This record gives sequence, C-alpha cells and structure tokens, in this order.
Amino acid sequence: MTYVIAEPCVDLKDKACIEECPVDCIYEGERMLYIHPDECVDCGACEPVCPVEAIFYEDDTPEEWKDYYKANVEFFDELGSPGGASKLGLIERDHSFVAALPPQKHDE
Repeated sequence: MTYVIAEPCVDLKDKACIEECPVDCIYEGERMLYIHPDECVDCGACEPVCPVEAIFYEDDTPEEWKDYYKANVEFFDELGSPGGASKLGLIERDHSFVAALPPQKHDE
C-alpha cells in the first residue's frame, strides 16, 4: 500500500508535503505532485500537512479520485526509481490523465 495524491493538488502544488516527507518520495510534475509507490514508506507524514486534503492512503482514496492511484503509479513508468525527488526537481510532464484535465480553479 502507498499514499496517493489526488485532484485537489492539480494546478496547486502547495509542496508542504515535500518538506515533511522523510524519504524524499514526492516528485513534482508540471501540474501536480506524485508519490512514488516504491519509495514511499507509508509513514503518513505528508497527509496531515496537505492544506487542500489531496493526499490519501491508497484504500481510502475517494471513489471519484480512484484514477489518481493509477496516475501516481504510471507517472514513474519511464522515470523508474530515481531514489529521491530533490535531485530531480521539476519533471516537465504529467501523467496523460492529469495533462488532459481542464485547468483547475482553487480558492486562494
């Protein structure tokens, strides 16, 4: 099991979760952040600091956002397991599911 970042993160990318992650497994795509399923140690440190409640334990992801599990996993198909997000910085792409979404509106 792993944690999943879902739709509330799209076009927001607050990044508070990145600072809390002890294993550096949260990667930045163009429009949202992604949790590497093989690098995540299921500590849960990221979940409570997310201001828009976009992070869920895999089994607890709301039904309307279930596709984000697949997006988080498949985002790393080409990338593999780099062993830490901080050394990569912004990855200039997103999963095709996320890239196809219309711009998301957020209250600020």
